Order: sequence, then structure tokens, then C-alpha cells
Amino acid sequence: MYKRIYLILLIFLINLIPFLAYSSGNATTKAQDKLQVELPKIIIANISTRIAISIDDTSRIISENDSLWIQVNNQNTAAIIEGKQVVFHYTFKEKKEFQISFQNKTFTNTINPIPLWLSILPPLIAILMALFFKEVFSALFVGLFSGTLLIYSYQEASVFSAFFKAIFAISDTYVLHSLADTGHISIILFSMLIGAMVNLITKNGGMQGIVNKLSKFAGSPGSGQFVTWLLGVLIFFDDYANTLIVGNTMRPVTDRLKISREKLAYIVDSTAAPVASIAMITTWIGIELSYIQSAAVQINIDESPYSIFLNSLPTRFYPFFTLFFILMLVVLKKDFGPMLKAEQKCRHELEPESLENEVVSSELKEIQIDENTPTRWYNAGIPVLIVILGTFAGLIYTGWDATIWNDTNLAFGKKLSHIIGASDSYLALLWSSLSAVLVALALTIGQRILSLTKAVEALIGGFKSMLTAILILVLAWALADITKDMHTADFISNTLIASNVSPILLPSFTFILSALIAFSTGSSWGTMAILYPLILPASWALCHSSGMNDPESMNIFYITVSAILAGSVLGDHCSPISDTTILSSLASSCNHIEHVRTQLPYALTVGIVSVFAGLLPAAYGVSSWILVPVGFVCLYLIVKYVGSKTE
Repeated sequence: MYKRIYLILLIFLINLIPFLAYSSGNATTKAQDKLQVELPKIIIANISTRIAISIDDTSRIISENDSLWIQVNNQNTAAIIEGKQVVFHYTFKEKKEFQISFQNKTFTNTINPIPLWLSILPPLIAILMALFFKEVFSALFVGLFSGTLLIYSYQEASVFSAFFKAIFAISDTYVLHSLADTGHISIILFSMLIGAMVNLITKNGGMQGIVNKLSKFAGSPGSGQFVTWLLGVLIFFDDYANTLIVGNTMRPVTDRLKISREKLAYIVDSTAAPVASIAMITTWIGIELSYIQSAAVQINIDESPYSIFLNSLPTRFYPFFTLFFILMLVVLKKDFGPMLKAEQKCRHELEPESLENEVVSSELKEIQIDENTPTRWYNAGIPVLIVILGTFAGLIYTGWDATIWNDTNLAFGKKLSHIIGASDSYLALLWSSLSAVLVALALTIGQRILSLTKAVEALIGGFKSMLTAILILVLAWALADITKDMHTADFISNTLIASNVSPILLPSFTFILSALIAFSTGSSWGTMAILYPLILPASWALCHSSGMNDPESMNIFYITVSAILAGSVLGDHCSPISDTTILSSLASSCNHIEHVRTQLPYALTVGIVSVFAGLLPAAYGVSSWILVPVGFVCLYLIVKYVGSKTE
């Protein structure tokens, strides 16, 4: 307890250091002859700053053949005309008096720029808080407060004024700004609609119908594990729904077939997030698109977020390798490490072990349905199909270009890529998810499975289920705006460039860093929220500083996008405090520590193969068409020669 208090005090003191050391405000302004100068609210040292001088009549300032110069600290500086302003750029290095002279008018101001190195403090404090307290919300909030306090400590003369303005700026500036973005609102609406659809097709028995259809094919330990794996792959649109539905419904089947609870929990846990992270229509896609878009805006990449997402898919080695690794364990009927012992113990017991003092959580209660509810698979299959096909149709509709489509020199794949790349993915996702919700509602009420009141309650319950993710999103967007205003990516880029870090190693480094943060926080979404705005712009700058051209830089950029997500999934799998890991144990009625202990060697094995057979060679330009089969072969050999028969 005392350690936590000391840490909070230390973080507060860290934030006060720059205030005490540098703060005297950017006040001291003297203006002669009404020269109106527009200075940015936030001035960062060693970063080019846009400064504008307002002029009533710019038409008389410069003729066509003359150059426009102004006096800045007694030196000529080039400027341009934009509307009714004369604009130039200036780089502040330290606190000093700043003077502008133009047309016999003078502007003087004492400028105290924020040192660039301080820009790393907000995300760094967020990471440290997450690592220490193992809680994402407080970490993101404290990171936000660190940033606003730094900004206002250089603008306000009073420490109390800086403190209170910093507190209020979290909500009235950064959170409000993140919610004012139409793209962000689209993500929130899509996530809520998908959550509502998932909850409704669970309550109307549709998901149970799919499970019942497939569970009939489970007649042996091998087929039982395969059906569990297949269900995990098919329920791709949400990791929570995947974990709770598959674990809870397949547990009686796997118990009958004497498959250990540890193995069930592993299959459930290791199909949930990997499938949700690579499928194109999931509750993850909207969140990831928003992070990608924020990074793309910072570095001015003229490519849609959905196109970047699609281009990054082939290098998401950890999710692909994990799904294949489970399949090899099932097909070869082999295991190793603690899982082998758990499986052998279960096979030789007369009755499967039950969990002592088993507790049914609120999450499990949420997916329970009335025993009189009909379990018809199409009540879930039709809405899910509408989301998939509707999104694809929406992408084609919003990105349609007849010129591209009629170009006989382009292959079909290229045409489709151009059209999807130019599409509005947010509109497509909103249209398809709303259509799916309406169809699911019509199927539920039309068959009199649920009354209108209960159906609407199920939809509202689905909205509520996404609240945690939305809160993380909003705080993450706000923290991303802080890092953008403070040019944190520039600091990281400069540091990486000065350290001569090879761009080839960046994806692997990012994968490991992402895994460590996710392991410590237990949140893959929180990890992505912290790393996407920092690492993606830095990777772009690092590639160009190393002499790479745009196509080569984009290759590293795509792989880095994949590495952040894949690393966060790996860390999530290994973490004992991860929500999906806990839910997997709960849904499978498996001892939680045993689940973590038996899953850890498998997750680390796949993670190592993902680095050495995936990320590293991919960064050198080796095609994923080669690397994915090579990774599969490596995993097959590991299972074949390291594993032992469970029978």
C-alpha cells in the first residue's frame, strides 16, 4: 500500500519538476503599433513552429517577382502569404526573448518552449502506472493529466492555476476533442451495434444452435478438441463472446470425452483473441482502424485505414501460428510441458475433476438462456452473414470507381484493392452492423422467441457490454492527442535515429515490447491504445532516416502495425490478470493458475517462432507466402518431436 502511495507522489513530483525548473510562463508581451502575431498554444523546443502575422491588406505586401522576408531576432526569415496572414516557421530552442519586426512594426514576447524530451513523460507514466497498478483506466488518466500539467505549467505563472487548468483540460479539451471526431463516433456506434447483435443472437438461442450442430461431431478426445477449435474459429466477431460461449457450452462435451479442463481453457483462450484480431468484421476492427487512422494522419500517409489493415494482415504471424499450432496438437494427439501432465492425468481418472467452490460470474449468467428457448442456428448465422456481406457491399459501394473497374490493364485483385482502399469503411461498418441488428431483432420477435421488451433489453445489455472498451478508447484517443501536441513521436524518432536502431529490428522489438506491456496490464486493447500513436509515426521516420524509399518504408510500417496487435495478443495470453484469460478459466471451470501455467509454454513457443520465422525475415522483405508455410513447418516439427502422445 505504501509503495503505491510513494509511486503516486513520485509521479506527481516528476510532473512538477519541469514546472519548477522552467515555468515563468510565456507572458511578457510588448506590442508596438499593433502588430498582431498568432503564436501556437503549445510550443515545443527544437520543433518547427508555425507563426502567423495578421495583416489587413496582403495585396500590397509583395509583388510577383519579390521575395517576402521578415526580421526575426534581427535575422531575415522567409515567409509566405496565406489569406490575410503572413506565415513563417521558426524553431525555438530555449527560453529567450522573441522579437518580430515587419513593416516598421515590432512584436516582442518571452517564449519558454517545453523541452522535447519531456514529451515522453505522459505515455511513459501511463505505461509505468499500467505496469505497477495493473489497471488500464487509471494509467491512461494519469498519463493524460501528466500531459496537460506539463503543457499548462509552461503557460501559467501560478502552480495552482496550472494544476486546475490541467485537470479541467482533460475533459473540456482532450476528451471532448476525441468525441467530436466523426470517425471516432462511428467507431463507438459500430462497437455498440456489434455488441448488441452478439448479445441478442445469444439470448435468442442462435449461438447455442450453432454450438449444438457442431458438438454432435465430437465423439472422441481428438474430434472433441477439433470441434472446440472449429467453434472458436467460427465465432470470430468478438473474443468475449467466443470465450464465454465456447467454453461454457463445450465443457460438458469435453468432460464426457475426458479432455482436461486445462486443454479446453487453452483452446478457448487461444482461439478467441487470435481469430478476433485477424477477421475483417469483429468488435476489434473499429478500434484498430481508429488507432491506425490517428497514426496515418500524423505522418500524412495517403491510404485509408482499412487498406492499411488489409495490407498488414499477411504479417500477423502470432495469431495465424497460434491457430495452426492448436490444430497440430489436436491432429497429432500430442502435448508437452505441464499440459501433457494435465491431459494424462485427466485420461486416467474415472471422473473429471470439478472446480471447488465454483462461482458463476455475472458474465456467464449473461450468456445463459431460458431452457424453453429454441436453439436455431440460423438466428445467429443470418445476422452474422449480413454483417460480413453487408460490410463488403458497403466498401464496394462507397469506394466504387468506374474508371478503375473498366481499366483492362489492371488485374481483378488490383481493381478490388483500389476500390476498397478508396472506400469509407466507417459507413460500411455502420450500415452492415445496423442491418444485422434489425434482422436479428426481426427474427427474434417474428418467431416469438423473445417479447419486444426483452429483445430491446438484450440489445441494451449488448450496448453496456461495450462500455469498458469505449472508455478505454476515449481515454486512448485523448492521450494520443496529447502525444501529438507534444510531438512525442518526434522525440522517439530522433532517439531511435540517434541510436542507429535498424528499421529491420523495429517490428521484432515492437512485438516484444507490446507483449511485455500486455502481460503486465492484462489488456491487449490498452496496449494498442498506448503503442499505436507512438510507434507507428516513429517507424515511418526511422525508415526514411535510414535511406529507405516509400515502398520499403510502407513494408516496415505494415509489419509494425501487425507487431503491435500480435504482441498484445501474446502478452494477453500469458498474463494471469488478463480479462480473457480469467474468463477462459471461468467458462471452462478450470483452476485459473493451472490454466496460466499450462498455457504459458505454448504461447511463448509460438511467440518465438513468430519472431524468428516471421517478423525478422518479413522485415528483410521475404514474402508472407513463404514465411507462413515455413512457420507452420516449424510448429509442426516442434509438436512432432517435442510433444508426446497424450493417450
